[in-house]
Amino acid sequence: MNMNQKSDLGYNSQQSKKIREKITEEEKQEIKEAFNLFGSEPTLTMEVKNLKKAMLSLGFEPKKEEIKKILSEVDKCGEGIIKYNEFFYIMSQKMLERKPVEKIQKGCILIGEENHNKVSLQHLLKVAKELGENISKEELLEMLEGDNDGDGIID
Repeated sequence: MNMNQKSDLGYNSQQSKKIREKITEEEKQEIKEAFNLFGSEPTLTMEVKNLKKAMLSLGFEPKKEEIKKILSEVDKCGEGIIKYNEFFYIMSQKMLERKPVEKIQKGCILIGEENHNKVSLQHLLKVAKELGENISKEELLEMLEGDNDGDGIID
């Protein structure tokens, strides 16, 4: 994929409203894991039919139009494959464009009390135990620093 192709995808720096300049090492690893899950590590390719699944595994909910646009740029020859470097570039840009508030909201929905978008210390303790995470109560309390009204719950 050359720079003109990257611009066509709508991910160049002039069009993008990036909040950050670089993705984290953890995000790089997430992209690699998603690719390996739905692609082929030895050939560094993924079948186009798996693009949406890979994007969903990274927390993105792509619409048909977005998938079509990406595929029209990365699979111009109709080979039915996406190369790792193309997938990595696209997902990196999407992660840079992700708003932190959206990530926090999704996290609250995922770990919050059932049918509520709220997270309490008790619920964090329960989730950490279920996941087998060895996290201290102090570390979990730090997660609740966004409790602006002092009720012990983040919403």
